[in-house]
Amino acid sequence: MMDPDTRDRILAKPEALLDDPAVMQALIDAHERTLGGNIVDLRGLAMERLEQRLDRLEDTHRSVVSAAYENLAGTNQVNRAILQLLEPMDFASFLAALNGTVASTLRVDRLRLVLESRAEGDSALGQISDAVQIMPAGFVADYLSLGRGTPTKPVVLRQAVPDLATIYGVPEGKIGSEALLALNLGPGRLPALLAMGTADANQFKPTHGTDLLQFFASVFERLMRKWLN
Repeated sequence: MMDPDTRDRILAKPEALLDDPAVMQALIDAHERTLGGNIVDLRGLAMERLEQRLDRLEDTHRSVVSAAYENLAGTNQVNRAILQLLEPMDFASFLAALNGTVASTLRVDRLRLVLESRAEGDSALGQISDAVQIMPAGFVADYLSLGRGTPTKPVVLRQAVPDLATIYGVPEGKIGSEALLALNLGPGRLPALLAMGTADANQFKPTHGTDLLQFFASVFERLMRKWLN
């Protein structure tokens, strides 16, 4: 027998039971037990499938909302980094910002500007900042394609980073993933590369979107052309 007070409360506000998934499931289970094992409750099966669909819809909704917040956070992050690149009044300060405020804003452990040179021992820019690496002609295409010589996208995201000491100056295992932004510094100039390395192996994956990084690369290209002119 049900307690009279409990019964009165349920009769006064029955919708409270409908809004409580745990209570509703308990009532359905109790109903199925009264039917016995030889009877199939089609209504119960239908409700179970509807609940599963609802759970999937809720998971999808949470995933969409989470992705939207991540995209917004990423956009704000890139915008702040671009503003920090616009602040320096001289080229030395511009290069210093790469491994300073810009790298911190983009949440990367290493940020390197790789410039190609045909002349051996040409390291004038490399002496200005440790963020600059001078490499022989052909290095950028080779590094982007991992030596395969195949065309690559403007932005390459990958894990299992090769030759860590070549660009980042760190031993193996210190960089878990990297984002590589191919740069065109204008007519008559060799290709360049902006490399972002991080210890987090999941920060840059080939499956991630690259639109924001492509925008960042296009802005960086224009700033570099201005400084080099």
